[in-house]
Order: sequence, then structure tokens, then C-alpha cells
Amino acid sequence: MEKYIYFSDHIFSKGKKDIYDKEENRIGSLDLKSAFTSSVNVENKKGEVVIEGKFPSFSNKWAVSLSDGNELGQVKSSLSFFTKRYKYKTSTEQYEIESPALSREYIIYDKYKKEAATFKKVNGLFEAAAFELRNNSDSLLTEELIAVVMGVNAIQKRRNNAASPAT
Repeated sequence: MEKYIYFSDHIFSKGKKDIYDKEENRIGSLDLKSAFTSSVNVENKKGEVVIEGKFPSFSNKWAVSLSDGNELGQVKSSLSFFTKRYKYKTSTEQYEIESPALSREYIIYDKYKKEAATFKKVNGLFEAAAFELRNNSDSLLTEELIAVVMGVNAIQKRRNNAASPAT
């Protein structure tokens, strides 16, 4: 069943932001843990942590875990020239995440190249990143996909910060 979900990053990368469905019902929240790290918790409507996302120490891979610490998978960047590519690898599946170079829309493909989900940035240039997620998958939790999207966003932020000249 297709689901549309809306959520956003925080301009200072700290604090809680609500997660909404297509009918603008609050279905949970995204807890951006600290301004100094990229870790996030995806919480249900009751405020209970369902999924966690973070960069493990000395790693460029984004780990997606259940609240009990069991890792579900990892997001990592893939080398490409004219597209933005990432992979989300779980213990049983590997998903490809692709976007044309100047696009703000991403498609997540399963191993059969079938569209599992899409997401796109829906904000203006000087605002915090806001996303629309469309989940078509029966095998990926919506909360897991939110953590994957935030992982792609965190990898991009890290890459952009590394490319910026120090002042």
C-alpha cells in the first residue's frame, strides 16, 4: 500500500520535528539528537523510539537500527558521474538509491529494479531540508525509510562540509 509521509531536518540540526501523513495527521516525530552529530531517532505517535540512524565512529556509512540496537542496514554513497547514487544494504536485501545530478527527487529500487519508494526535497534554498516520502514497499518500514532518507541527507551534508574551504 502506497503511503505519503512528510518530515524535515532542522536548520540547526537539533530538536524534534513532527512527521505527518498525506492528510496532515501527526504520525510521529524525528528527534535530531545533537547539533554536533548527525544521529536521529524516528519516534512513533507516542514518542517511543522505533528506529535510530547514525554514523558509527570513524565510518562514512549511515547505520539504521531498531531501538534495541539491532542493525537493520547501512546507507553508503556509490561512485557515479552524472547521477547521485547510494546503496542501502540490509542483511537480506540491497536497495539502490538514485537521482539525476541536478534533481531533488530520488528513487529507491529493490533488487529487481522495482521502485520500492521515492523521496524528494520539497523546501526552498535557504530552509532546512524538508522531504516527501512515498513508500511502495511491503518489506521496508516507513520509519526505516525515514532513517534512510536522513542518512542520504547526512552523507550529502558531510560531503558538502568537506568540500567547503575552511575559514
